[in-house]
Amino acid sequence: MNKKINKNNLASAFEFTRLQYNSGDWDTDQRMPSNLLNSLIEYTSLKVITEERITPLNSTDIFESPFCYISGHKLVQFSDKERSNFEQYVLNGGFVFADDCNHDIDGLFAQSFEHQMDLIFGKQILKKIPNNHDIYHSFFHFDEGPPTTSIELNGWGDDIVHDYLKAIEIDGRIAVLYSNKDYGCEWDYDYRNKRWLAEDNTKFGVNIVMYAMSF
Repeated sequence: MNKKINKNNLASAFEFTRLQYNSGDWDTDQRMPSNLLNSLIEYTSLKVITEERITPLNSTDIFESPFCYISGHKLVQFSDKERSNFEQYVLNGGFVFADDCNHDIDGLFAQSFEHQMDLIFGKQILKKIPNNHDIYHSFFHFDEGPPTTSIELNGWGDDIVHDYLKAIEIDGRIAVLYSNKDYGCEWDYDYRNKRWLAEDNTKFGVNIVMYAMSF
């Protein structure tokens, strides 16, 4: 499959696509997508499809989605077809946001997902991105890098506040953004509850989407 992923320069409606893979638990934080989509509608002029799309990683339907999300707590063990689709999707211009729901750099999801990336793209392909990267200024400004989650502050997982994100960069763009901060859980609440927050914690999600759709 060599078809270039079409992002249409923000002209077409954005669709949040979750990747379904055969191992592990791919369907985490089920309220998060609608919450992030609500924020895109609230803050940006991006046209938005308001329902999450679920696409099997082993399906060629993945090539219709310029933005994909993958998460979980358990083992990630891609089949040959899933691995091939992931590679071709990324090389053809797709963007994947991968989020570790365990918030644990030594946890099962983190270890196994990183291993899959090594198998596909080469050893230690995921690199820390600097905290002045363009993704932290693609819409809102995060001068100190990735915002801290309540999961980190509450000691969940590895009890570490991670002050960085990792990425696989291709031709000067982030193709796979990788987080151990558990943003999915952080944003997994009814969108109507955002009004009780002192600061809307989904704003960084807006940055991720706007960055992804700008290439």
